[in-house]
Amino acid sequence: MTELKAMYKRIMEDHFPDELTITFGDQTLKYKKRAWKIWDEKLGVYVEKGLRYGENPDQESALYELVNGNLVLGKCKFIEPGLGLVSTITEEEMLQSGKHPGKINLTDIDNALNILKFLMDKPCAVIMKHNNPCGVAYGATLWEAYQKADMADRIAAFGGCLALNRAIDKVTAEMISEHYLEVVVAPEYEEGTVDILKKRKALRIIKMERIDQLERYRYTRFVDFKSLIDGGLIIQQSPINAIRTKDDLKLAQTVYQGKTYKIKRPPTEREYDDMLFGWAVEQGVTSNSVIYVKDGATVGIGTGEQDRVGVAEIAIYKAYTKYADALCFKEYKIPYKQLELEILKGIRSAEEKEAIDSKTREDKAGLIGATMISDAFFPFRDAADVAIKEGITAIVQPGGSLRDFESIIACNEANPPVTMVFTGQRAFKH
Repeated sequence: MTELKAMYKRIMEDHFPDELTITFGDQTLKYKKRAWKIWDEKLGVYVEKGLRYGENPDQESALYELVNGNLVLGKCKFIEPGLGLVSTITEEEMLQSGKHPGKINLTDIDNALNILKFLMDKPCAVIMKHNNPCGVAYGATLWEAYQKADMADRIAAFGGCLALNRAIDKVTAEMISEHYLEVVVAPEYEEGTVDILKKRKALRIIKMERIDQLERYRYTRFVDFKSLIDGGLIIQQSPINAIRTKDDLKLAQTVYQGKTYKIKRPPTEREYDDMLFGWAVEQGVTSNSVIYVKDGATVGIGTGEQDRVGVAEIAIYKAYTKYADALCFKEYKIPYKQLELEILKGIRSAEEKEAIDSKTREDKAGLIGATMISDAFFPFRDAADVAIKEGITAIVQPGGSLRDFESIIACNEANPPVTMVFTGQRAFKH
């Protein structure tokens, strides 16, 4: 067991070169491997360290920053050298290195920024876990945004990566310090907040001033590389979110066998707000995915499944699980699973659990009035049906299925009718 625990404290040496040059046609890109001078408590000196390790403790890994050149393909290019985000983190920006970052920490930050860049208009918190969001929320204040994101999925947020789009204040810092997170990244830290956060010695605290400039990257494509098992590469342009305002969303309509099918009810302004919020969050979710959002916060997130109705059901199941846990924590200050265990031990009564379960069923886990977001079209109406049964009132999906008319019928048959819009674009992420 000691050896297994030591595995996670290991710092891998890497055999990657200090510099990397890529020639792409007549374009040359030069990269420099990033390392940081980090205090080593055992040695009592600063030691130069690169990435801690890769996706697992036995995988070497390295981070490279583009320092010269740019890859331009049509309207697709990398961010200009010197304006980077994750690949340019310095010692000065690493306010506390904690165990110092590994590959997963940095990819979580990167995908959090990929979501945040669409949500800069209000205070927003994104909590990532294994490169997927587990809680995303707007708030009137930063602390409210963090609280809502955390309570959307307290269970998964444990050990997660938190990214914020506003300077961290003392109220938010105190709230963060009460939870176990691996990483927190923000554009600025108000006076005294870093000392509060440093109570968590293993927490990686990163200041990234360029978060303030994220909106400028909203509609910029970059070149995306995927290495194959045989050493080959698949190269693609990064996706662009085509939905900028509610005017880019089209009321669901289709023609099938000469008959036109239209959605009965247009969205309300609140539903439009959630549609835009949810479609932005969807840009950072692994496909196949379905998510549910309500009042500027995620309610249930289903990721990486093989069928559409299955992931719609999984996201609902997760919504119920997380909602019950949130209620339990608010009422008893313990997780729902601990409540179940204490009932078995005779410490608590079954009536206490039933009160939580009954309230969760009554509220349908917060899904009543929520908006369903699907990253691809519905091949059948079944996914819409399972969500409508839970009380959702709006659906966002790309459209384009031969059976779109069935989903429109499902929405129109609901009482009251559910609204549905088409984005006209798919949002797969693999």
